[in-house]
Amino acid sequence: MDTELTVRDVMDREFVGVSESDDVRSVAELLLEEGAECAVVLRGQEPVGLLTERDVLGVVSEGRDPETVQVGDVVRSSAPTVDPDDGVDIAVDAMTSRGSRRLLVIEEGPVGLVTEHDLLSATTIERYREPPGGDPAVNGDAPGDDRAATTDRAVSDQSICQGCGALSRDLLETDGQPLCPDCRDV
Repeated sequence: MDTELTVRDVMDREFVGVSESDDVRSVAELLLEEGAECAVVLRGQEPVGLLTERDVLGVVSEGRDPETVQVGDVVRSSAPTVDPDDGVDIAVDAMTSRGSRRLLVIEEGPVGLVTEHDLLSATTIERYREPPGGDPAVNGDAPGDDRAATTDRAVSDQSICQGCGALSRDLLETDGQPLCPDCRDV
Protein backbone atom coordinates (compact mmCIF):
# COMPACT_ATOMS: atom_id res chain seq x y z
CA MET A 1 0.00 0.00 0.00
CA ASP A 2 1.31 3.43 -0.93
CA THR A 3 2.07 5.27 2.30
CA GLU A 4 1.79 8.61 0.47
CA LEU A 5 -1.94 8.09 -0.19
CA THR A 6 -3.93 10.00 2.45
CA VAL A 7 -7.50 10.02 3.65
CA ARG A 8 -7.90 13.41 1.94
CA ASP A 9 -7.12 11.71 -1.38
CA VAL A 10 -9.92 9.14 -1.06
CA MET A 11 -12.60 10.71 1.15
CA ASP A 12 -15.94 12.02 -0.04
CA ARG A 13 -16.13 15.73 0.74
CA GLU A 14 -19.91 15.84 0.39
CA PHE A 15 -22.04 14.49 3.21
CA VAL A 16 -25.53 14.87 4.60
CA GLY A 17 -25.66 16.84 7.84
CA VAL A 18 -28.67 16.70 10.17
CA SER A 19 -29.64 17.89 13.62
CA GLU A 20 -30.41 15.82 16.71
CA SER A 21 -33.91 17.32 16.74
CA ASP A 22 -34.77 16.18 13.19
CA ASP A 23 -37.24 13.32 12.95
CA VAL A 24 -36.00 9.99 11.60
CA ARG A 25 -38.51 9.94 8.73
CA SER A 26 -37.37 13.27 7.28
CA VAL A 27 -33.74 12.16 7.54
CA ALA A 28 -34.58 8.86 5.81
CA GLU A 29 -36.22 10.82 2.98
CA LEU A 30 -33.17 13.08 2.76
CA LEU A 31 -30.82 10.08 2.62
CA LEU A 32 -32.86 8.60 -0.24
CA GLU A 33 -32.97 11.92 -2.07
CA GLU A 34 -29.21 12.41 -1.75
CA GLY A 35 -28.31 8.76 -2.39
CA ALA A 36 -26.41 8.64 0.91
CA GLU A 37 -25.96 5.72 3.33
CA CYS A 38 -25.60 7.84 6.45
CA ALA A 39 -25.95 11.33 7.84
CA VAL A 40 -23.56 13.23 10.07
CA VAL A 41 -25.47 14.32 13.17
CA LEU A 42 -24.43 17.81 14.25
CA ARG A 43 -24.95 19.86 17.38
CA GLY A 44 -24.29 23.27 15.89
CA GLN A 45 -21.03 22.65 14.00
CA GLU A 46 -19.89 19.83 16.30
CA PRO A 47 -20.41 16.26 15.08
CA VAL A 48 -22.06 14.03 17.68
CA GLY A 49 -22.42 10.84 15.64
CA LEU A 50 -23.64 9.17 12.49
CA LEU A 51 -27.16 8.04 11.65
CA THR A 52 -27.00 5.10 9.24
CA GLU A 53 -29.56 3.33 7.08
CA ARG A 54 -29.36 0.50 9.59
CA ASP A 55 -30.34 2.87 12.43
CA VAL A 56 -33.43 3.94 10.46
CA LEU A 57 -34.34 0.29 9.83
CA GLY A 58 -33.95 -0.36 13.56
CA VAL A 59 -36.56 2.29 14.37
CA VAL A 60 -39.00 0.77 11.88
CA SER A 61 -38.35 -2.84 12.94
CA GLU A 62 -38.99 -1.94 16.58
CA GLY A 63 -42.43 -0.61 15.58
CA ARG A 64 -41.54 2.97 16.51
CA ASP A 65 -42.99 5.82 14.46
CA PRO A 66 -40.14 7.42 12.47
CA GLU A 67 -42.12 10.69 12.31
CA THR A 68 -42.05 11.05 16.10
CA VAL A 69 -38.61 9.58 16.88
CA GLN A 70 -35.87 12.19 16.90
CA VAL A 71 -32.40 11.54 15.50
CA GLY A 72 -30.90 12.29 18.93
CA ASP A 73 -32.84 9.35 20.39
CA VAL A 74 -31.30 6.92 17.89
CA VAL A 75 -27.83 8.13 16.98
CA ARG A 76 -24.84 6.33 18.38
CA SER A 77 -22.63 8.74 20.24
CA SER A 78 -19.11 9.54 19.08
CA ALA A 79 -18.61 8.66 15.45
CA PRO A 80 -15.24 7.09 14.69
CA THR A 81 -12.99 9.80 13.27
CA VAL A 82 -9.80 10.18 11.28
CA ASP A 83 -7.65 13.15 10.25
CA PRO A 84 -7.61 14.02 6.53
CA ASP A 85 -3.80 13.95 6.47
CA ASP A 86 -3.61 10.45 7.98
CA GLY A 87 -2.41 7.74 5.65
CA VAL A 88 -4.91 5.32 4.18
CA ASP A 89 -3.30 2.55 6.24
CA ILE A 90 -4.21 4.42 9.44
CA ALA A 91 -7.81 4.73 8.26
CA VAL A 92 -7.94 1.00 7.47
CA ASP A 93 -6.59 0.22 10.95
CA ALA A 94 -9.08 2.62 12.59
CA MET A 95 -12.00 1.14 10.67
CA THR A 96 -10.94 -2.42 11.44
CA SER A 97 -10.26 -1.86 15.13
CA ARG A 98 -13.58 -0.04 15.64
CA GLY A 99 -15.64 -2.44 13.54
CA SER A 100 -16.97 0.48 11.52
CA ARG A 101 -17.84 0.73 7.82
CA ARG A 102 -17.24 4.48 7.71
CA LEU A 103 -15.14 7.15 9.38
CA LEU A 104 -15.91 10.82 9.86
CA VAL A 105 -13.04 12.99 8.63
CA ILE A 106 -12.37 15.85 11.04
CA GLU A 107 -10.22 18.97 10.57
CA GLU A 108 -11.48 21.75 12.85
CA GLY A 109 -14.91 20.27 12.16
CA PRO A 110 -16.28 17.64 9.79
CA VAL A 111 -14.83 17.84 6.25
CA GLY A 112 -15.96 14.51 4.80
CA LEU A 113 -16.55 10.80 5.14
CA VAL A 114 -14.43 7.84 4.16
CA THR A 115 -16.11 4.47 3.66
CA GLU A 116 -14.81 0.93 3.42
CA HIS A 117 -15.59 1.11 -0.31
CA ASP A 118 -13.35 4.22 -0.64
CA LEU A 119 -10.50 2.45 1.14
CA LEU A 120 -10.89 -0.83 -0.73
CA SER A 121 -10.94 1.00 -4.06
CA ALA A 122 -7.88 3.07 -3.15
CA THR A 123 -5.85 0.12 -1.92
CA THR A 124 -6.83 -2.02 -4.92
CA ILE A 125 -5.80 0.67 -7.38
CA GLU A 126 -2.53 1.28 -5.52
CA ARG A 127 -1.70 -2.43 -5.54
CA TYR A 128 -1.95 -2.67 -9.32
CA ARG A 129 -0.20 0.48 -10.45
CA GLU A 130 2.65 0.03 -12.93
CA PRO A 131 6.11 0.47 -11.41
CA PRO A 132 7.87 3.69 -12.50
CA GLY A 133 9.73 3.14 -15.75
CA GLY A 134 7.58 0.11 -16.66
CA ASP A 135 10.37 -2.50 -16.58
CA PRO A 136 9.69 -4.77 -19.59
CA ALA A 137 11.14 -7.77 -17.77
CA VAL A 138 8.47 -7.34 -15.09
CA ASN A 139 5.45 -6.75 -17.32
CA GLY A 140 6.13 -9.43 -19.94
CA ASP A 141 7.21 -7.17 -22.80
CA ALA A 142 10.90 -8.12 -22.79
CA PRO A 143 12.31 -9.57 -26.04
CA GLY A 144 11.99 -13.35 -26.04
CA ASP A 145 9.37 -13.30 -23.28
CA ASP A 146 6.64 -15.71 -24.35
CA ARG A 147 3.99 -14.17 -22.08
CA ALA A 148 1.33 -12.43 -24.13
CA ALA A 149 1.59 -8.67 -23.91
CA THR A 150 -1.90 -7.23 -23.73
CA THR A 151 -3.56 -4.03 -22.62
CA ASP A 152 -5.54 -6.02 -20.04
CA ARG A 153 -3.77 -7.22 -16.90
CA ALA A 154 -5.20 -9.86 -14.59
CA VAL A 155 -6.13 -8.56 -11.17
CA SER A 156 -6.02 -11.15 -8.41
CA ASP A 157 -8.21 -11.50 -5.32
CA GLN A 158 -11.74 -10.23 -4.92
CA SER A 159 -12.06 -6.52 -5.55
CA ILE A 160 -14.58 -3.92 -6.60
CA CYS A 161 -15.38 -3.40 -10.27
CA GLN A 162 -14.84 0.26 -11.11
CA GLY A 163 -17.65 0.08 -13.69
CA CYS A 164 -20.55 -1.21 -11.60
CA GLY A 165 -19.21 -1.40 -8.03
CA ALA A 166 -19.80 -5.16 -7.70
CA LEU A 167 -17.38 -7.45 -5.89
CA SER A 168 -15.73 -9.87 -8.30
CA ARG A 169 -12.81 -12.30 -8.45
CA ASP A 170 -12.72 -12.04 -12.26
CA LEU A 171 -11.50 -8.47 -12.71
CA LEU A 172 -9.26 -7.47 -15.57
CA GLU A 173 -7.64 -4.08 -15.80
CA THR A 174 -9.03 -2.46 -18.94
CA ASP A 175 -8.14 1.10 -19.86
CA GLY A 176 -6.64 1.54 -16.40
CA GLN A 177 -9.71 0.34 -14.48
CA PRO A 178 -10.38 -3.07 -12.90
CA LEU A 179 -13.60 -4.28 -14.57
CA CYS A 180 -15.79 -7.37 -14.13
CA PRO A 181 -16.78 -9.55 -17.11
CA ASP A 182 -20.17 -7.80 -17.48
CA CYS A 183 -18.60 -4.33 -17.68
CA ARG A 184 -15.86 -5.48 -20.08
CA ASP A 185 -18.54 -6.81 -22.46
CA VAL A 186 -20.23 -3.41 -22.77
